[in-house]
Amino acid sequence: MVAHISYWQGLSAQGKVLAFGPVADPAGPYGIGILVADDLAQVEAWRDRDPVLLADLGFRSEIAPMMRLVTPDATYEALPPS
Repeated sequence: MVAHISYWQGLSAQGKVLAFGPVADPAGPYGIGILVADDLAQVEAWRDRDPVLLADLGFRSEIAPMMRLVTPDATYEALPPS
């Protein structure tokens, strides 16, 4: 898990991740990341290099593109289809 957090912190420092962290859902914990990418293939590549997924410990991931994301600094539009 330390390698997982470090990996996403590195992408965050590069400006590719706006936010990430664990969610305390009563149904079970999970994490969420909000990424900024040129296309879906780039997001898939980042996901596929995540150490926690490479460790094959039963973790899984889902990618759900946002139609629009508005932050105090910018507005991001939906990713084009890959």
